[in-house]
Amino acid sequence: MRDPYAILGVRRTAGQDEIKAAWRSVAKAIHPDHNQDDPTAAERFAEAGKAYELLRDPKLRSRYDYARREAELRRMEAMKAKMRGPEPEEQPVDAETAEEAVSRIFGTETRASAARPAPKPAAAKAPEKPGATPEPKPEPASEPKQEAVAKTEPPLMQRAAAPAAELVAAIVRRIRGRAAKTTDKVPDLAIDLTVTIQDLIDRQRLSLELPDGETVKVQIPPGAVDGQTVRLAEQGYRVTGMTRGDVVVTLRVDQSGAFRTDGLDLLTTLSVDLQSAVLGCEHVIATLIGEVTVVVPAWSGSDKVIRIEGFGLPGAYGARGDLLVELRLVLQDTPDDKVTDLMKSLRDGLYL
Repeated sequence: MRDPYAILGVRRTAGQDEIKAAWRSVAKAIHPDHNQDDPTAAERFAEAGKAYELLRDPKLRSRYDYARREAELRRMEAMKAKMRGPEPEEQPVDAETAEEAVSRIFGTETRASAARPAPKPAAAKAPEKPGATPEPKPEPASEPKQEAVAKTEPPLMQRAAAPAAELVAAIVRRIRGRAAKTTDKVPDLAIDLTVTIQDLIDRQRLSLELPDGETVKVQIPPGAVDGQTVRLAEQGYRVTGMTRGDVVVTLRVDQSGAFRTDGLDLLTTLSVDLQSAVLGCEHVIATLIGEVTVVVPAWSGSDKVIRIEGFGLPGAYGARGDLLVELRLVLQDTPDDKVTDLMKSLRDGLYL
């Protein structure tokens, strides 16, 4: 595969948001459905998808960057060695692939097989004549057996070590086995879906239009919260010869209403005047599941948060979040003379 950064047209220091946006732009531009006259569209789309899958995963991206740097260093060292010329005392270095290194480490393959002498064919004996007595032949003098001299095979040629990233990939391939090769899968389609708090409570089944114009149904799971993902298997992009990708839907809760969400908890703001904040009071507020009475303790400031258990979002297995009421101290629209005089007396002493 070519340089994944060049395929998506991003810098090597690009963040995940920039990479995701570049993938969406490239996928939309080179999608085979939009380029039916281009015979290489499917191949280019698959290449872009592989590049996005590599760069979106921090671990795979780090391994690729490391392997690329190692390859660049080896290339520079090779150029320097070529300029210096060969050194006579060094043995030639043969490049060792990752697969050969793994085979050497695990002992599954041998570089050279020991030479074995071929067995000599037995000499054919002449048929004996009937009645003829074989004459005894003198036995040749036994020659002293020479001891086999053990020959030391020449050491194997030195080999250049393969990069660590390639070694890891080769070990994984050997463990998994190369025979069970599966069909490549089209990269997943990530898309956001805005929902309301009431949609979460009712677990609505919502319609979502994909970039290619197709409409899918998204069932909100129990206990869903803001930022949760719902995966729709094999409902993403279609490419001939590849397994259809998934649609990964991220739920985004609309926070512009009277209530906001924090996980399963609901947050709301209650405005109180100066008298109620100092002396304490009770307020009845309407929630998504009915009315509830909020007791404001005496001498409560704007940093006070009152928690009411069980009035939040429903979770899985019967759990439920809480309602958090944030107090907000406000003044009346028109000045109050009594309050003004009181504040002056507190500041300046007795005031008539």
